Amino acid sequence: MALFDLDGTLTQRDTLLPYLAGFLRQHPRRLVRLAQVLPPLACFALGRADRGALKSSAIRAAMEGYTRSEIEPWTGEFVTMLLGRGLHADALAAVESHRRAGDWLVLLSASPDLYVPAIGRALGFSQTLCTGIRWDGDRLDGHLTTANRRDLEKVSCVAELRREHPGRRIVAYGNAASDLDHLALADHAMLVNGSASARRAAAGLNIECVTWH
Repeated sequence: MALFDLDGTLTQRDTLLPYLAGFLRQHPRRLVRLAQVLPPLACFALGRADRGALKSSAIRAAMEGYTRSEIEPWTGEFVTMLLGRGLHADALAAVESHRRAGDWLVLLSASPDLYVPAIGRALGFSQTLCTGIRWDGDRLDGHLTTANRRDLEKVSCVAELRREHPGRRIVAYGNAASDLDHLALADHAMLVNGSASARRAAAGLNIECVTWH
């Protein structure tokens, strides 16, 4: 099994803010609603709210109430642009190498299921695990339906994958210090383009550090 993080591992940068910014460019009347993100942002800065609450607030400010038919065209456009110029070539090569080896490919991301599953399908992943976003019928609600799949939530996902696929060897790729806990559970792990502090921590866990372009 090959387990890939998305933002900063497969992609050259984070994806959520560009996704929301692109949607706002197409729907500029929503820009006035960005003020509602300021209180959750302040709470996050003070340690009184987590990243999941902040993420949900930003999504609701930009997209709440829009229908699937209004959102999906932008999602398709965003994914096409990302695949065209936003991925590390070395990441694509690693995915293809695992595919040729017959490995079960899993995309594990804290980014939302507004677009992560579409990326997984486009890249031929066998399974996608990401943060769920609530819909009210055909209209986007924007609250989370799962925990924000970051930090220890990724540890839980790896544990569940081991239960679902007993006996499979896991190779895992991530890019941030927050990925180290779940990378440490893999049989072989690589920290991709990590910061200096993340590389030092990875070395203490016998996690290989690589540079992808």
